[in-house]
Amino acid sequence: MAVEAHERTGLVELFARMCLIRAFEQRVSSLYRGSEIPGFIHTSLGQEAVAVGVCAALRDDDWIATTHRGHGHCLAKGADLDAAMAELFGKATGLCKGKGGSMHIADPRKGILGANAIVGASLPLATGAALSSRLLGRDGVSVAFFGEGAVNQGTFHESVNLAAIWQLPVLFVCENNRYAEFTDSSTMSRREGVAGVGPAYGVPGALVDGNDVEAVFAAAQEAVDFCRAGDGPRLLEAETYRWQGHYEGDPQRYKPAEEAEAWRRRDPLIVARGRIEAEGLAADGELDALLSDAEARVARAEEFARSSPYPDLDEIARDVYGD
Repeated sequence: MAVEAHERTGLVELFARMCLIRAFEQRVSSLYRGSEIPGFIHTSLGQEAVAVGVCAALRDDDWIATTHRGHGHCLAKGADLDAAMAELFGKATGLCKGKGGSMHIADPRKGILGANAIVGASLPLATGAALSSRLLGRDGVSVAFFGEGAVNQGTFHESVNLAAIWQLPVLFVCENNRYAEFTDSSTMSRREGVAGVGPAYGVPGALVDGNDVEAVFAAAQEAVDFCRAGDGPRLLEAETYRWQGHYEGDPQRYKPAEEAEAWRRRDPLIVARGRIEAEGLAADGELDALLSDAEARVARAEEFARSSPYPDLDEIARDVYGD
């Protein structure tokens, strides 16, 4: 069946963006296991719908702050693929000149305040960015991505409370992937979920299926419009599941096998693909081609990273302080 150009927007485009993140994370995982990438790696395999759905609702001049598991968010917000891969290799052509690596990947030119190895650190960063929008008279929105484990940190409560008091345009996005490092998050609090915490601070909260990219996009768009209109912050909880362990190489003995298998059957790409095919939004073979194209793009990014130089030694003291 031929597919007209105007029918290929929307869900097919979201699927393509998830394919790129999936291909990137799978390749990075393999490279790390082969000892070709230094440092630590935390992949977001299985969580692609949250990054893509939320960032699709943002403008280029909006801001995001993310976590140690931030590759997908950065790519979804528009980070250059070649430079992102080079950063993980520690090369001078990386987004941060090879000085940040996986857990500190950033690109302020794209509104990416950066990944962060400190649990909950994205929350005050995004709140501060939202405050700057207010003070500068802009209508930019900032997003804080964080895991459900961060809700037990003081920075969560301080940031949400300040954002509420000052009616800041910030969207707090909790990726509830069920595990805070190695611990089932349901054992860490007597409350159920995260969305219900928002109203305690006067912040509307919503719960969404984090493996359904269309549902995430719709919820994020509604929340972003709310924030941009000057109505204050919002809290969005996306229920999802991380396929890999806390870090690459984590044996994941704490995860029940049947639980992991059940969530893999709800793979965000499978969910989106099933809907695309059911609604006739893509021709036969087109979705496979999108995944193949994503893999080819990642392979070219890897080659770019491999062929790039390492930073010169005289770079070590640069970019440490701002003027």
